[in-house]
Amino acid sequence: MSLRLYPVVLLGCCVPTAFADPVETAMPAEELDPFTFADFTWQSGNARTKQSLLGNQYFTGEFRLDDVFHYSLNQPADNTIGGSTEAWRHGENQVTQLGFGGDFHWDRVQGRMMTQFGQLSTTTPRNDASPARGQWQLDNMYRYISEAYGGYHFGDPHRGVNIQAGIFMSYIGLWSYYNFDNWTYQPSYVSSNTPWFFNGMRIQWFPTDKLKIEPWIINGWQSYGRFNKLPGIGGQVRYAPNGSLILIGNQYFIGADILGNPDRHRFHTDDSIQVKWYEDQSKIVSKLASTFTFDFGCEYGGGVACDTGAAGTLFVGFMAYTRAWFDHDRYAVTVGGGAIDNPGRYLVLLPPINGATAVSGTPYFTENPGDKFVAWDTQLTLDYMPSQYLTFRGEFTYRHASVPYFTGGRGVTPPGGNQGAPGSQITDMAGNVTWNPDLVQAEPRFTLAMLVKL
Repeated sequence: MSLRLYPVVLLGCCVPTAFADPVETAMPAEELDPFTFADFTWQSGNARTKQSLLGNQYFTGEFRLDDVFHYSLNQPADNTIGGSTEAWRHGENQVTQLGFGGDFHWDRVQGRMMTQFGQLSTTTPRNDASPARGQWQLDNMYRYISEAYGGYHFGDPHRGVNIQAGIFMSYIGLWSYYNFDNWTYQPSYVSSNTPWFFNGMRIQWFPTDKLKIEPWIINGWQSYGRFNKLPGIGGQVRYAPNGSLILIGNQYFIGADILGNPDRHRFHTDDSIQVKWYEDQSKIVSKLASTFTFDFGCEYGGGVACDTGAAGTLFVGFMAYTRAWFDHDRYAVTVGGGAIDNPGRYLVLLPPINGATAVSGTPYFTENPGDKFVAWDTQLTLDYMPSQYLTFRGEFTYRHASVPYFTGGRGVTPPGGNQGAPGSQITDMAGNVTWNPDLVQAEPRFTLAMLVKL
């Protein structure tokens, strides 16, 4: 899982908080802040709330609760779901996120903070290998924070430039880090396998109320610290010529994001289009919209090549969704999915076998140059939205990979719990492997969720 300000969260581009109405997010026509000339609450990755209940001239508060029940038809014995940044436990009610915070705004000075309690406080740091370089336990220091940044607005009160530093969300992959904002609970791979946060600095330049240009200087690819000596460089361009069309391009390059390999560099392009192609609130079908995202990237140098050969490290993928709203947007149905091809597996989420993390790796699922990985998935999502602040969601997801990857019936936890170093093989005194995880090529899963944003 992106880049934004508040109170209007628009895929990384938002109105300058120092000049935003703290209660009502829609601005009068004569006071056009960026992307407030139309209602963009239909887009995926953007919260559909139009008013804040917790705002005043100094602070706009925010509360989020994501409570979920996942049921994998693989029925893993250890209740562990792998290969996802949204689902981790089978057959249990779990709190994915409890977050509270908001935006401070006064005299052009901006500040935002959001907590993350629940499963995200464990699973997000687990996927970052950068804390292994150096000391001070960065994965513990930041685990209860999803966003924490400050900034200042220069220039015209309603456009101009924001300069911000801290931890902010990433919108590489289009879907938001917060499931309330999205059309589906489980996004396809190009979103689930790309960054949900960045740690560094960004500059948001709004030449017009329809265009944002945003360069980044960050520690790396979803990393609390640097993996090597170079920072990551990137940026986003967002253009919305009208209220029914949004074009978003994210670019990332230079970053040396493989721990201990400073000569291996990453390039990634992520480009999306969102189209609202029908709206009539007087009809049973009140709205129709579609999205399409295409990603391409690779790593080069340090013993790897940007191809599909024996030393290949490549990432190609897409996702596409269509959503229909009914009964004045009270109900919605979303269908779609996507696919990736990632030889080298450098962006494939490591299964949590015997406690494996991004730092430890595991011989049970290698991530060597040239290792093949092709996967596809599809989602069918049903939403009931009795209030702009509440969503009840039901979803069916089917995911498939070219190699055994998802948790099967026997699970990925050794008998009696994790043993030895995280991710290590379980062997006897003679060095013979005595246990193997149950990895399978497919995972059908049902999800029920209650999502609250105030």
